[in-house]
Amino acid sequence: MKVNIISGRKLLLALPIIGAGICCSVFFSSCTRNNPDSSGVEYMPDMYRSPSYEDNSVNPLFPDSMTDRLPVAGTIPVGFTPDPYPNTPDGWKDASENLKDPFPASPEIIAEGKAKFEIFCIHCHGPNGLGDGAVAGKLPGPPPPYSGGALKNITEGEMYQAIEYGKGLMGSHASQLTVDERWKIIRYVQVLQHYGEKSDSTKTATAPVTVAAQDKKSS
Repeated sequence: MKVNIISGRKLLLALPIIGAGICCSVFFSSCTRNNPDSSGVEYMPDMYRSPSYEDNSVNPLFPDSMTDRLPVAGTIPVGFTPDPYPNTPDGWKDASENLKDPFPASPEIIAEGKAKFEIFCIHCHGPNGLGDGAVAGKLPGPPPPYSGGALKNITEGEMYQAIEYGKGLMGSHASQLTVDERWKIIRYVQVLQHYGEKSDSTKTATAPVTVAAQDKKSS
């Protein structure tokens, strides 16, 4: 039976490694003795704790000690178009006189406006803009018809302000409709302002249908 005996030379070479291992073990085990909740020594602690200040944290770099900062004055969010006219009586007056629809009253634009109208407006204003939508009867007062009364001659600038800020029982739709979608709806509402009129084909698409039906009955 052979017995391997570690030579003194090899033992001397191994002692530093063994000693280093013992020291490391003692060092790491002592890190958590004073705090049982400690995770011990962290390798690359920046991976655990960001050197930057967290949201809503105290920040000594600013006089108000707040990390969260307000945007710079005049900052405009990406994709946002500010309304040049404020929600004031003078703003509405200026919008009525100066704010114009950039889209032509073409069949394509009107069709796109109608599609959006039937999503966001029809439930109150009704399919023909008569204020007879599905929920209109549940309101304190139904919307007036586009083709008569107060809304017959409302300008496109006033319509835009109403969509942007809301008016009366109508809430703002600024968060639901883009600027382009608002203008396209307005083009369709201008068609509904002439609903039921006996006019040429540039008027509402529903009016000629009504007129044709009346002519058929009279014949």
